Amino acid sequence: MSRVPTAVVAALTLVVGFAVADLTGVRALGGVVLVAGVAWCVVRARSAGWWRVAAVVLVGAVCFALSHPLGGVIGAWPAVLVAALVLAAATFALVDRPSAQPARVA
Repeated sequence: MSRVPTAVVAALTLVVGFAVADLTGVRALGGVVLVAGVAWCVVRARSAGWWRVAAVVLVGAVCFALSHPLGGVIGAWPAVLVAALVLAAATFALVDRPSAQPARVA
C-alpha cells in the first residue's frame, strides 16, 4: 500500500474542516478537524525536520487566515480551494518531495 502524501492530507484538512463548519453551522467543529489534521501532518512529516514542519504549519495558518478575506472577493469555496492548493504545494515542496542526492563518485 502506498503512502498518501502529506500534501494531500494537508489540503484535505482545510477543505474538510471548512465543509464540516459550513454543513453543521458549528465553526468549532471545523476547528477540531483542522487541529486533528495538523496533528496528523506534524506526526507524519516529523522526519523532514522540525523547521520544515514548522514552516508548513505557518503556511497553513497563513492560508487559513487569508482565505477569509479572499472569500469575500471570490466566494467561500473557491477561496478554500485556492488556500488548499497553496498549502498542498508548500507541503509537497517542504516535506514530501524526495531530496536530491548527489551521485557518488568512486
